[in-house]
Amino acid sequence: MNKRILALLLAALMVVALAACGGGDDTPATDAPDTPATDAPDAPDAGPVANADKPLVWFNRQPSNATTGELDMEALQFNDETYYVGFDAVQGAELQGQMVMDFLTNKADASIDRNGDGIIGYVLAIGDVGHNDSIARTRGARLALGTGKGGTSIGDIDPTPIGTNTDGTSTIVQDGKVTIAGKEYIVRELASQEMKNAAGATWDAPTAGNTIQTWAGSFGDQIDLVVSNNDGMGMSIFNNWSQENNVPTFGYDANSDAVAAIADGFGGTISQHADVQAYLTLRLIRNALDGGDMDLGIGTPDDAGNVLEASDYKYVESERSYYALNLAITADNYEQFLDATAPYGPVSNQLDESTHPAKKVWLDIYNASDNFLNESYKPLLENYDGLLNLDVEYVAGDGQSESSISDRFVNLDQYDGFCVNICKTDNAATYIAKLQ
Repeated sequence: MNKRILALLLAALMVVALAACGGGDDTPATDAPDTPATDAPDAPDAGPVANADKPLVWFNRQPSNATTGELDMEALQFNDETYYVGFDAVQGAELQGQMVMDFLTNKADASIDRNGDGIIGYVLAIGDVGHNDSIARTRGARLALGTGKGGTSIGDIDPTPIGTNTDGTSTIVQDGKVTIAGKEYIVRELASQEMKNAAGATWDAPTAGNTIQTWAGSFGDQIDLVVSNNDGMGMSIFNNWSQENNVPTFGYDANSDAVAAIADGFGGTISQHADVQAYLTLRLIRNALDGGDMDLGIGTPDDAGNVLEASDYKYVESERSYYALNLAITADNYEQFLDATAPYGPVSNQLDESTHPAKKVWLDIYNASDNFLNESYKPLLENYDGLLNLDVEYVAGDGQSESSISDRFVNLDQYDGFCVNICKTDNAATYIAKLQ
């Protein structure tokens, strides 16, 4: 073959070969074939979340020392997604005391002193001597009425019932004063008692109903006023004695029956914003499971427009605790609060399940007989769980033994989060041990 022809053939072959290689370094990257992202190797599976790392919300009964009230920070800081939801006990306690005092100074007249002895005598139904909320309410009433031993601030007031001191002296050693219709009266606590039944359940309404009969037998028309740490006990007293005897009775919780009873002479109650508490209880779980901003739908509007006002709650970071703020409910405004189970309007919008997928949550109510929890709080939780796309399994305890709840805190792997209402405030370790 002619050398010239051979050279031409070799050159042609080289051009063809270069074309087949797709060009040199100057060829734009966009000329390369598109590779779908799905062709890339799958990311490794993260695996199941350990129970110890799942969201945990304590609610209603704050982990704390039942004797000293000191918070159980180990329980409150169990993991990065552990919180407590309750209400501002001190603010609410002071508000209840002020509500009673306002009634005396603004509404009452001389007829409230039933026997005309110049003394406004009252009895006090105490829920649980080892419960922080009960302690605060007892102190709040005594502070406002001037009957508290120990100081001029709520934290200094002796919260123990009358006659329980080991040295035999009375807890209450001073009388208060109040001016009613231009006349000054003495205010005196006649009796107080923890309402615990024979089985050990505290905040017991039937016990309160029986106790008022005993007190009435002892003090008769010296009793001019009744103050109760909650509505359950207050309504039992009201129905068993004080309504018939026209004695103003004040409770706490804004249960529907107590609010309605204001029209029939019940003195008033305090709303601890159960609608906000129930929402926060489940909202914190929702946010933690979504892996996003924990303030979403709380202080920051979510994609459905849910958001709380600053006047609805406060967050204390050092305690990992959200506290709903309280409202006084009296004859002046009770008609606005007749339905205690209605979701709170600003946070009652349905979340989109495509961006907030369904999750399973374990939640208990420590006492199946507790008026507030079962007549207000649980129905509110049941209203919110669907709005937040949470499949909640509700468990009810007996209000007396921790095991009635903790023995059912099992099969934890099947749940995405936990909301725990402990029976005794110092028993949080029982649940933590099961999560670890």
